[in-house]
Amino acid sequence: MTSLLGCRLPILQAPMAGSQDHRLAAAVCQAGGLGALPAALLAPEALDAELGKLRALTDQPYNVNFFAHTPPAPDAAREQHWRTLLAPFYAEFGVDPASIPDGPGRQPFSAAMADIVERHRPAVVSFHFGLPAPELLDRVKASGARILSSATTVEEGLWLQAHGVDAVIAQGLEAGGHRGHFLSADLGRQLGIFALVPQLVDALDVPVIAAGGIADARGVRAALALGAAGVQVGTAYLSSPEAGTTALHRAALGSPAARYTELTTLFSGRPARGIVNRLIQALGPRPEGIAPFPLAGNAIGPLRAAAERQGSDACSPLWAGQHVGNTQGLPAAELTQRLAGGLDR
Repeated sequence: MTSLLGCRLPILQAPMAGSQDHRLAAAVCQAGGLGALPAALLAPEALDAELGKLRALTDQPYNVNFFAHTPPAPDAAREQHWRTLLAPFYAEFGVDPASIPDGPGRQPFSAAMADIVERHRPAVVSFHFGLPAPELLDRVKASGARILSSATTVEEGLWLQAHGVDAVIAQGLEAGGHRGHFLSADLGRQLGIFALVPQLVDALDVPVIAAGGIADARGVRAALALGAAGVQVGTAYLSSPEAGTTALHRAALGSPAARYTELTTLFSGRPARGIVNRLIQALGPRPEGIAPFPLAGNAIGPLRAAAERQGSDACSPLWAGQHVGNTQGLPAAELTQRLAGGLDR
């Protein structure tokens, strides 16, 4: 894995859009891991600036991550139903739903983003929700980048291998944030890391990277024992000082509430794992008829901002996996080194 990706340690920091910028990625890179910069919430100009800042802090290889979803057609009826469900929270936190603009906040990989990749030539480019159109993927490959993408089933891993990835990220059901499934939306097909990794290792010729529920050296050791060539860690890094995690999110990660996570569609329209909060309790984790991904996030954004200004995490996406770990507040470099302690088989 280190030969493939160019980093000193087979420890990958998971890209976490909305909770980090170049500073976390650079700190992990400098510690010998593969830091990642999420681009899903960035315009091309903003990504260009972030990559410039990242390169100013490290000369080590890094990963840039993009979403590869297909934007849905707007549906006025579903959007109205979704805002009706949120009406009690709008009233509580003083948000006028008529003032909320339309338009998705998360954009898929595009030709404009390919221009940025060609300009900065990152060592690794990763995708979530499958892969972009072949002509776009060809441009990324031609830049010299290694290609990674997430699989939540064996079928997805085989599909990714057939479409030319250099390694597959096995996203276990324990993982925090958005599920990366793209061939089927049936959550009943999703596997935990201990079931998924060995099946992918047996089925694929490309290396497998384990992701989900890994927050310490014991998890790293277990993943390697299952045949993984490396690990990807996200939640444990959220509490690092270099992360952009909000104070409310940090507090939740360090509290007993972090023991209870749920797959919810409430914050974007797509299943993602986070700590259970009041919005999830009130509406249920995956209510019927809400706006599809990523359009559901439009109605949540102003509500989250208003609630957080009032000191409440009731409407915040508190992304977290099923194992937060006990490393709250550790600098990213120290956490990376602790994780590397599990590399001794």
